[in-house]
Amino acid sequence: MKVGFIGLGNVGAKLAGSLLRNEVDLVVRDLNVEAAQNLLDNGANWADSPKEMAEKCDLVITCLPSPAICAEVMEAPEGVIAGLSPGKIWLEMSTTDESEVRRLGDLVKNVGAFPLDGPVSGGCHRAASGNIAILVGGDRETFERALPILCIMGREILHTGELGSASVLKVMTNYLATANLVSLCEALTTTAKAGLDLNVVYEAIRMSSGNSFVHETESQVILNGSRDINFTMDLVSKDIGIFDKIAQDLEVPLELSPLLVEIFKDGEQRYGSREWSPNIIRRLEDATGIQVLAPGFPEEMIDDEPEVPGYEIQSKKSL
Repeated sequence: MKVGFIGLGNVGAKLAGSLLRNEVDLVVRDLNVEAAQNLLDNGANWADSPKEMAEKCDLVITCLPSPAICAEVMEAPEGVIAGLSPGKIWLEMSTTDESEVRRLGDLVKNVGAFPLDGPVSGGCHRAASGNIAILVGGDRETFERALPILCIMGREILHTGELGSASVLKVMTNYLATANLVSLCEALTTTAKAGLDLNVVYEAIRMSSGNSFVHETESQVILNGSRDINFTMDLVSKDIGIFDKIAQDLEVPLELSPLLVEIFKDGEQRYGSREWSPNIIRRLEDATGIQVLAPGFPEEMIDDEPEVPGYEIQSKKSL
């Protein structure tokens, strides 16, 4: 299967890198040619337009910052849809709006091709080593056809049901991760203000009922001072905003979700939209006059996952 990959940002470049390491016949494209240079140097081919890529490839993957950008890439005169033909597959790996995925999916179906949405979860460090989780919506037969490629990029693959279902679940998981991050910021700041050793605080959370994936990743970059999780505040705002809108449309009276939306809007206004998301803790640091840092804390995140691409499917089932 010849694969095209459009969108070589923080996550996309790492997913594409896993494909290339595993000798997938890969064609790439990004508005920033420099973002593709490492892949091109290692054997990937370049497409001059999304249409050209779709004409050349059996499977086209998009991994882009926003629904609006994806719509432009798909629907432009030289876009993906213009180059698709019967039997080909479009896989949307962006975190996006499920209604937009379904709308674009209908356009893909109109030319005889097959749409899937496959957002990822687990962080850039796991994307780099092929150990990320991938949620996939779309018809089962198309999912099975794309599965060998999915298994190169991810360790856990879950078929979630019809097209768009994966996108709903993805923004739900990002909402939960954001709630966890904000509560961790409050816990770390409070214990720092109380004079506790934050190295000890980290271990106490890790070994207790308060532990989580977010703690074992984002608390580390908070405490070591880097605050670099390869994810920015504007992306958090986008994702939790999509989730909040889903709840509003369904008339679910959420209480935490609107508060999280406001917290990150405030964070963007204070520190900039492209500030790393764990630096949302700066709101509390500014309010208390303390820095939440742990002297001697590891400078790099601890990743227990093996540094090799994952092939094993630990979960492959329909909800």
